[in-house]
Amino acid sequence: MTQWDLLREALRVVEARVPQRPRIGIVLGSGLGGFAGRLRNAVRIRYSEIPGFPEPSAEGHAGDLVIGEISGVDVACLAGRVHQYEGYSAEEVVFGVRLLRLLGVATLVLTNAAGGIKPDYERGQLVLITDHINFQGTNPLIGPNLSQLGARFPDMTEAYPALLRQIAREVAVSVGVSLAEGVYMALLGPSFETPAEIRAFRTLGADLVGMSTVPEVIAANHMGMACLGISCVTNMAAGLSDEKLTHEEVLETGRMVQSKFETLLEALLPRLA
Repeated sequence: MTQWDLLREALRVVEARVPQRPRIGIVLGSGLGGFAGRLRNAVRIRYSEIPGFPEPSAEGHAGDLVIGEISGVDVACLAGRVHQYEGYSAEEVVFGVRLLRLLGVATLVLTNAAGGIKPDYERGQLVLITDHINFQGTNPLIGPNLSQLGARFPDMTEAYPALLRQIAREVAVSVGVSLAEGVYMALLGPSFETPAEIRAFRTLGADLVGMSTVPEVIAANHMGMACLGISCVTNMAAGLSDEKLTHEEVLETGRMVQSKFETLLEALLPRLA
């Protein structure tokens, strides 16, 4: 089966179980999946129950599609994502985002855990992504174009629309959450970066570094979705502190910022809708 065939079958399965047609989608990154538990009247579907949906193996990624209501808005959450370092192709990585679009999602909020390159950042800082640099060496649109989803050559000039970023800044001020801004660089992983690599990435203009998000944003833009990206700085990047980098630290920081992260999201979603 082609991915288009799998997407149509996945859509049939989800629509049979969920009455809502959510307009807002959220991808919850490492350690940030707890937000899905705040949705009311929610339907939770394991990725394993959806045809073609790849299952995450990384700790901190539950692997559930959760559709429900919060702040008066119908929302579809991907509680956990898959990564290319798990052995998935770029096309497989974006399966969930494509499914959200077919379900009716028009605006996508993507969250992730990231290493901080900019010296001003501190552990636990939330950062609004202004742009990205794709250093993964691949693209989810490689291969025959799925014309049912979008044009062959999508424009990425405004991958993260200025209007959505302005809304996010205003909401952050209103709820008292500090929200910095920066450019996100995506790498394949799973190894963390070396200090020399971090120095090079800073020269290239990166403020944050991580192993996700960019393929999803490319696929979302291809399908006409507006994207808002928020990173949680879970550690300072290699060479910027004396601490060893571990995934446990990533998850611990996610738990540490959970309250302010959820406060921001809950206030933000009605404005995006």
